[in-house]
Amino acid sequence: MIIKLLEPLRVPKDMIEELAQPIKDMGHEFVYYEEKTTDTNELIKRSEDADIVMIANNPYPAEVIEASENLKFINIAFTGVDHVNAEAANKKDIKIANAAGYSNQSVPELAIGLTLDVYRGISSGNTEVRSKDFSGPFQGREIKGKTVGIVGTGQLGTRTAELFKAFGANLIGYNRSENEEAKALGMTYHDLETVMSESDIISVHLPLTEDTRGIISKEMLSKMKESAIIINTARGPVIDSDALADALNADEISGAGLDVFDMEPPIPADYPLLAAKNTVLTPHVGFLTDESMVLRAEIVFENTLAYLKGKPQNLVN
Repeated sequence: MIIKLLEPLRVPKDMIEELAQPIKDMGHEFVYYEEKTTDTNELIKRSEDADIVMIANNPYPAEVIEASENLKFINIAFTGVDHVNAEAANKKDIKIANAAGYSNQSVPELAIGLTLDVYRGISSGNTEVRSKDFSGPFQGREIKGKTVGIVGTGQLGTRTAELFKAFGANLIGYNRSENEEAKALGMTYHDLETVMSESDIISVHLPLTEDTRGIISKEMLSKMKESAIIINTARGPVIDSDALADALNADEISGAGLDVFDMEPPIPADYPLLAAKNTVLTPHVGFLTDESMVLRAEIVFENTLAYLKGKPQNLVN
């Protein structure tokens, strides 16, 4: 088979070569592209003779899948898979796998970091100290004793809950099914409206599906306390961004920490959350640490080897 890694994975090339060696030892061809592309025609060219493609978080549209006659397996070095056209893959019986688990520490740590920044004004304080117009210290808040609502209690949400518990927070959660590990931390489950209304801090960890798109709606945001904040390290479209910006600017909620948006950065200048009050923004880097990149590369190559051995793992379709 021909296996192609269509973009770099943010690890040294010698690590890629080491991870690819077992594939070559099995008699398969491995091709590595060291520059990423989002151009559809270039993706078609790179994929045209591949049996297996390995990609990260850049879009892999239907046109590429339809044009790739030999393609049998799309191996995604990412947790989310909404950037790959699953409908087109399913029509051709192409399997899709992800690298679930590689960011189980990095994303929760950023959720905590965003919370601390919103609560303690770290980013704004840094700017203030460097300003000639210093207006005095910002009085913040502590996580201890606050009620944290975890919206989505899979692996990422549960690990985030564990970190919040270490700060002394009380835990409540919303999910389609209850997670016993989360319950062991002391989390109690409620409907979404209750979690939105009772939480001091809401941390969102839902995948993006047709059911979750816009689930944090204007109505749900209106349930939040004026003192509450919302953190999103999951997917931008899970929250109604216009409604969130309106709530922040009207002081209907206290703040937001966002790593994800309705699009990937760079963000258009007129995007409402760029000018929203009391908001800390990061450029979709929750997954991006030295340690998580190594783990991601290991998982995605393990997925490829498992498929080649007839025992596919981490399938999402």
